[in-house]
Order: sequence, then C-alpha cells, then structure tokens
Amino acid sequence: MTSPFSLTGKVAIITGSSRGIGRATAELFGRLGAKVVVSSRKEEACRPVAEAIRAAGGEAQVIPCNIGRKPEVEALVAGTVERFGRVDILVCNAAVNPTYGPMASLSDEAFDKIMGSNVKSNLWLCGLVLPGMAERGGGSIVIVSSIAGLRGTENIGGYGISKAADFALARNLAVEWGPKNVRVNCIAPGLVKTDFAKALWEDEARVAERNAATPLRRIGEPHEIAPVAAFLASDAASFITGQVIVADGGVTIA
Repeated sequence: MTSPFSLTGKVAIITGSSRGIGRATAELFGRLGAKVVVSSRKEEACRPVAEAIRAAGGEAQVIPCNIGRKPEVEALVAGTVERFGRVDILVCNAAVNPTYGPMASLSDEAFDKIMGSNVKSNLWLCGLVLPGMAERGGGSIVIVSSIAGLRGTENIGGYGISKAADFALARNLAVEWGPKNVRVNCIAPGLVKTDFAKALWEDEARVAERNAATPLRRIGEPHEIAPVAAFLASDAASFITGQVIVADGGVTIA
C-alpha cells in the first residue's frame, strides 16, 4: 500500500526555493518522490538545490522567476508544463519585505511592492495552475504565509497585511475549486532562522525575549516547516482545505 505521505510522481513548483524554507521544502519533496521545479529570481542560486535533489536520487528542474513580473510567472508555469506535462502541487513560498519599521513610514511604493509580490503573484500563479489541476481531477496549493498575518507587529505591518490577505486568498480559492478536488491551504510559520528573517533573529535581546514567551523556548528551523508543506501537499491531507496551519513553537497561544 502506498503511503498517503508519498509524493511519488507528483510535479511540484516551489517558488523562492533557492534558500530557507523554500529550499528545505524542495529537497524534502524530492526525497518524497516529487518532480520538483526549483525557482527563484536567479538561476545560479537555484542550481545547487536542484543538484542536491538529483544527488539524493530525485528529479529537479530549474526555472528562474521574479514573482513580481507576470510574464516570468507565466513562463514558470508554461516551462513546467512543457518539461513535465502538468502541475500537481504549487507551493507559493516567495515573498518580499522591503521595509522594517512602523507603518507610518511605509511608502506607497513599498506597500505596492509587498502586496504585488506577496499576494497578487500568488493569485497569478494559482490562476495559471488551477484549471489544469481541476481538469485532471485534483491538486494541492500551499501558500507559505506567516503569523504576522495573525498578530499585530511594530516593525513589519505591511508584510503582515499581505500575509493576512493570503489567508483570505486561500479560503476563497478553496471554496471556488473544492468541487473540483483542488485543495488550497496556508502555513503560518513563526520566526524561523532564514536569511529572509535575519533582521529579527540576529537581534539577540529580541530573540531571548521571544524565546521566553514561546512554549518550545526557541525559534524554528526551515526543515521544521518543510514537512508541514509536504503533509498539506500529500494525500494525507486529502480532507483539509482552506485552512491556516500554524507552526510557531506555540508563541501565538502563550
């Protein structure tokens, strides 16, 4: 009997997969049997990830994409279909946060960039893969959001707004496409030790304070978020859609 956690034969696009949570997810998907499309802005940053997947016995293809540019998003999906014939799984992991500070200092340009890259690009990607998934009888989309969409914050408010919007995007798409057996879910990680969140976890005083208020008494690692994405992408989560799975060491319940 095939494990419900297996991704064997599935074709998965993972954006922002040259490092951090995206890379950990891509490498895990490869080990679970998926054919992985590794994607980030620069091809050279993606190659080591694809090589690691192949070295472990998996199959991977690099297709660079700046998620803020619609033609590149379209080329990512078209290139995947050309190479593998379909898209079974989409993990929207890439995101930006060009500012750090109070919302009073958030410029229109920065806000538009945040919403465009973190929300509109996910809508583009989903719109491109959903019809094919529905035609083939199902699929799974996982949006990597953040607990910043659940809580107020002093320094990344614009980012938090975009991540809350991702929750709504997932819920609405889940309602629209559920009858076609396409599932759409979000992961809301807490603070994870990635380059993206470096400004937060390099502040030792802030981390010590946060750890003291976190039941697990530590911040997360990328390899702890990847299995959540794998679960949601797999048949093990076949009756889960429109949900936000929080993976934060318990900080939001403390």
